[in-house]
Parts: sequence; C-alpha cells; structure tokens
Amino acid sequence: MSRQPPRRRGDAAAAESDFRHRNLPLLLLQAREGVIAHFRPVLKAHGVTEQQWRIVRLLLESGPLEPRQIGRRCSISGPSLAGVLMRMDDLGLVRRERIASDQRRVRVSLTPRSRALAAAMAPRIEAVYARIEAHVGPVAVERLVATLDVLIGQLAALPDGDATPAAGLGE
Repeated sequence: MSRQPPRRRGDAAAAESDFRHRNLPLLLLQAREGVIAHFRPVLKAHGVTEQQWRIVRLLLESGPLEPRQIGRRCSISGPSLAGVLMRMDDLGLVRRERIASDQRRVRVSLTPRSRALAAAMAPRIEAVYARIEAHVGPVAVERLVATLDVLIGQLAALPDGDATPAAGLGE
C-alpha cells in the first residue's frame, strides 16, 4: 500500500487528517477525467455519448450480450442502461432480440450502422491514443493498462469487508 507523499508546509487540513493513504477513488476519477477529456471531442463530433461509445466498443470486442452483462462490464446502472439502450435502438445503433430459449431475456447486438460509425471513428480514436502515448510514453501506457487489469481482477475477487454504503471510498 502506498503512503501519502510528505505534506506541504502550511497544509493545515492535511496535517489534521487521520488518513495514511492518498484518496485512490479520487485519483482514479481524476485520471479517468483526464483521459476521457481527450476523447470527448471525437464522440461529440459523431453524436455519440460516452455511455453509448462504451457499449459499442464492448459489443465490437465481445459480440452480442445481455443487458445485465453490458451494465456490469460498462459500469452503467440498470435503470440508466435501459434508457441508453432504448435510445441506441431508436438511433439504429443496436438491435435487441429476445432469446429463443427464454423469452424474458434479451440479447443486444450491434447494427451495420453502429459498425460503420465505429469504423468512421476509429482513425480519430486511434489518433487520440497515439497522442497520449507520445506524451506519456507507450511503455507507461502499457504498464498502466496492465496494472489496471490486475487491479480490476484482484478487486473483483476481494470479499466485501464492510457492507455500509460508501465504505472505504476515502471521501
């Protein structure tokens, strides 16, 4: 576990803190915001929201999935996901089909329109990745991705230690 860097002189609030660790959830949010800010112009230019793009990318990589799988893998709550999928269906970006063996279940897949959209966006998306790698360094990006993969896997296997809402958020 990493410890906080030395406190700066005159930082009275930090001096009074009982926390030994830096605020990992906040750092992750700040890193996410710093990264997504570079992709937003591309998404906006193509009329796609961040959530819609997450779903398109996931389905491109995985193939058709059920909504609960999409929600879990894209970190979108069930109620939000229902609205996003409905809008994507209205836009012709996804197709929702009942599963023959269980009519209560639905499988979501991409349409030719969403595949064409992704293909049109790919050069600009890849250009953003190239700019980030050029600035941060490809090795640093590769290490970060590997570290995040490990972190995600390890945290998924970590038993809940405290069931109270917002436990351990460090906020």
